[in-house]
Amino acid sequence: MSSVNEQSVRPVQSLEGEPVSLQETVTQTAGNLYVWALKDIPQDLRDALAAAAARETSVPGKRVLETIHRNVSIADSERNLVCQDTGIAVFHCRVGEHFPLHPTRIYEALRDGTARATVEHPLRSNAVHTITRENSGPNIGYRLPIVHWEFLPDSDGLDVKCVPKGSGSENMSFLKMCVPADGVNGIKRFVLESIVSAGGKPCPPGIVGVGIGGSADYAMYLAKEAIMRPIGTRNADPLVAELEDELYGLLNETGIGPMGLGGDVTVLQCHIEHADTHMTLNPVAVNYQCWAARRASAHVSSSGVVDYDREA
Repeated sequence: MSSVNEQSVRPVQSLEGEPVSLQETVTQTAGNLYVWALKDIPQDLRDALAAAAARETSVPGKRVLETIHRNVSIADSERNLVCQDTGIAVFHCRVGEHFPLHPTRIYEALRDGTARATVEHPLRSNAVHTITRENSGPNIGYRLPIVHWEFLPDSDGLDVKCVPKGSGSENMSFLKMCVPADGVNGIKRFVLESIVSAGGKPCPPGIVGVGIGGSADYAMYLAKEAIMRPIGTRNADPLVAELEDELYGLLNETGIGPMGLGGDVTVLQCHIEHADTHMTLNPVAVNYQCWAARRASAHVSSSGVVDYDREA
């Protein structure tokens, strides 16, 4: 597969050079994004890892970050995967109300693209039946891949973001239904307890996503939404942004360090997404993203032109 980020904007064509259907365009785009995300980590992550290596003072921490740097360099030079865990395929779709392809067909395309990329690359197939643990397909199965939807008024395009999620970091997900009386201190305490208990399991240093408010399920969704943001971006609400800064500092004071071996850099960043909630609720969710915070995005126009851009 040719490098997606070298193809920026192009109409999708068949091998014979003929235009393909819009559904096939989305299928090809989904497969490209899945492989791209697994091979080429974003520039903001690369910068954050370099900054982490510059400020880490512990010998084990420095060695871990040097190993991560070599890992990324080898993946670049060999055009190979950054991590052997190809994750669970998670897509976030922002569908314009005038986009001509129905969400049912979009889902089919995302599923087909995931399967095609897994077989053709090939990628490790992680999908299994929850009870039998038998493989359920090429990274697809019942309700896989996972797709989150947002619908945009006055738009005729489709934005697709692929965020493959490895099991090491996903296993370190936490939810607590705090009581309102716990206040902000209760939120900070739970986040700190979660990351301390996770230790080196989620392959730190990574991104800590925190979801606050809404309901139990929505708080967890918000936490996952938070890990998708470019490193260092801040919530538009100044109070939430202040809490992001405070938690970032506190989490790096835990001394967990790279891969849990001790050091100055435990997290690359802490991002928070929030929603208003019921007067008697205070849900807080934590979702961890490992150091290989993989993501890739594309915009598909109604005419089938694809513009690859990580931050779509």
